[in-house]
Amino acid sequence: MSEVSEAMTTVTDRGALQDALGLLKDREEIAARLLESSAKHSFDPDKELDWDAPPIDGKYYWPPELLSLYDTPLWKKMGEEQRIDLSRHEAAALGSLGIWFEIILMQLMVRHIYDKSLTSNHVRYALTEIADECRHSMMFARMIQKAGAPAYPVSRTNHNLARILKTVSTTPGSFACTLLGEEILDWMQRLTFPDERIQPLVRGVTRIHVIEEARHVRYAREELRRQMLTAPRWEQELTRVSCGQAARVFSLAFVNPKVYENVGLDRREALAQVQASGHRREVMQTGAKRLTDFLDDIGVLRGVGRRLWKSSGLLA
Repeated sequence: MSEVSEAMTTVTDRGALQDALGLLKDREEIAARLLESSAKHSFDPDKELDWDAPPIDGKYYWPPELLSLYDTPLWKKMGEEQRIDLSRHEAAALGSLGIWFEIILMQLMVRHIYDKSLTSNHVRYALTEIADECRHSMMFARMIQKAGAPAYPVSRTNHNLARILKTVSTTPGSFACTLLGEEILDWMQRLTFPDERIQPLVRGVTRIHVIEEARHVRYAREELRRQMLTAPRWEQELTRVSCGQAARVFSLAFVNPKVYENVGLDRREALAQVQASGHRREVMQTGAKRLTDFLDDIGVLRGVGRRLWKSSGLLA
């Protein structure tokens, strides 16, 4: 964050909140607009998508360029059929990761609204978002089943680290982690749903998720801006560190080693090639850039937190 941006972060004389991105809008006004959008642009995946249609031969389940092994020596040795199979399993792994993250998010959202006015627009929208996430989790689970792939739970270590996060997370930390889980996958899905190389069902799932997730990102961004201006200094510092550590965990969770075994590849060799892949590093940093620019502007990427983000590989 530049000195000019830092100097702009202030509370105005009128009591209005302002940061490097400008004046914050009224919390109730934002929620009212998001509720209106939810009423117009929400979907029932069970009715919107053709779950009975068979998969189309020769189509991928995830864009090849977004697959972890793309452009590695192993990728160049793989035939088209094995590449498509890799995409099927990686799409299932990302769907499993999405469900894990959304269950965490729902618990954090309930904690956030527990002490707030139950009749406020802010709380009504939070409950609307939780309902969205319930549908998304069920949609991802059904997509995994229709693909004929197994579910891919995160490692036991990451599963238990998330228990700690859900217990000790600060309010701004919760919204920072929300954006971490939402924005990188959202970037990938924006490339997926218009891609005619991809299975129609996967395109439909990602389209629904992108449209509804845009509201979730707006809600989290506005609330994180507010929290980083109003939270005590210790809470801001803890948020920077916890967000950086979450970035480290999340970047590792994006690759599930069981995928490689299930498509007939050597697990250790595949992981080594992913870690050495300049293309993969560029994909992850590009996917995270909109988020890291935002976090930098509002003062989250400072000190130890910034170093943790760099070590995650998501920040250049």
